Amino acid sequence: MTAQSARPAYADQAMKAMKSSSPSRLRGRFSGTRDGLRELGLALMTPAAPGRAPLASAPKLWVRLSPYVLVLAFVVTLLPVTVTVLTQDYRVNGGLAGALAVAQTTPLLLALTRPLHAWWVVFAADVVGGLVLIAADGTPGRTWPWTPMAIVGYLLLMVLLGLRESRRTLLAVWLATGTAGLAFELAQPKLGAGMWVLLFVLSGLALIATYALRERGIAQSRLVEQEARNELERAQRTLLEERARIARELHDVVAHHMSMITVQADSAPYRIQGLPPEAQEEFATIAGSARESLTEMRRLLAVLRSEESGGERAPQPGLDKLQQLVEATVRAGVPAELSLAAELGDVPQAVDLSAYRIVQEALSNVVRHAAGAPTKVSVSGDGNGDDLTVLVVNGPPPGPVAPVEGPGGTGHGLVGMRERVRLVGGSLDVGPLPDGGFRVAARLPLRTKDDL
Repeated sequence: MTAQSARPAYADQAMKAMKSSSPSRLRGRFSGTRDGLRELGLALMTPAAPGRAPLASAPKLWVRLSPYVLVLAFVVTLLPVTVTVLTQDYRVNGGLAGALAVAQTTPLLLALTRPLHAWWVVFAADVVGGLVLIAADGTPGRTWPWTPMAIVGYLLLMVLLGLRESRRTLLAVWLATGTAGLAFELAQPKLGAGMWVLLFVLSGLALIATYALRERGIAQSRLVEQEARNELERAQRTLLEERARIARELHDVVAHHMSMITVQADSAPYRIQGLPPEAQEEFATIAGSARESLTEMRRLLAVLRSEESGGERAPQPGLDKLQQLVEATVRAGVPAELSLAAELGDVPQAVDLSAYRIVQEALSNVVRHAAGAPTKVSVSGDGNGDDLTVLVVNGPPPGPVAPVEGPGGTGHGLVGMRERVRLVGGSLDVGPLPDGGFRVAARLPLRTKDDL
């Protein structure tokens, strides 16, 4: 008895829950549908900001004018044909036919920059035209509610809409087109021949195709912009890395001079007899300042040194290592020759290191981008002891040539050369030669303005 009495009670509770929840679900669905329709209505009332016509950013004038010419050709063709067909085939009054033709075709010119505004005019004209054709004597047996010319103009309008308006607006336009066609079909089923279905399908395809084309163009432009930003960031990163590398290398040069100052200041009281106490104290102060400077430089070097830069602890090379560098390049498959002046005089360490690195970078570019090309390296002075000239010239490569500074390259190349020349106050001239080779010419001053 208890189990049997519990079953009807449980069933009654389930039925009550279903009855109480059904109205709430229906209200929720109705509210969602109402909100969706409201959003579509707002989309129809919110056009995109007026902009330029399609292809307005093309570099050539005839390309920029082509959309205007195309739309004008459609208007000039459709306008008289629409008037003729409405008056002769559908037997519509001439004045009314002219008004409908103008309203259905001329707004296409506005659609180049304000397609949604044009759609409201054309759509209203097409609806009025469908109502007019209901009472026309020549409508039975012909396309209705829209003439073939109205369909062609409407599809052109869909193309212009798809290139400008938002996805929600395009959906609202498409649904409005189908709703109007279905309403005509239900009102006059005898006159309808499925033409509204054809327009509904074709307009949807036109909207989808043009919207996809526009999104693809936007994605490509964003990709180009991103690649440009990446290339700029890569160039800046390369420049910073090269400057840090140069700073690490110059540490050895400066540290050598600071060490010499310390040693000379410490040994001065022993080398020079009869120094007064004030002079000895001054030398001691100089030696202490030099030691503090060396300590700070070591701290700076620790900041600049990367994890992969352990090999930079070796002595920095100079012009005396050029012969070994050229021989290594020959072993890499580049027939290189070296011409090094016998008497270059006193070459500062910074200039000595910069000249070596410039030759090294130039030969590396030859190996990477013009393998097998005959190369000549020349290092000479100007005769007055003022400048050092570094010249690296390679001939045309036997195979295809890769750009010296292509996007995505990992080498520092010309960036490092420019930074090293700027460091010592020199000048750099690089560029291709008429025969297909490449030339790197650097002028490095051996004396500063203070030395002259």
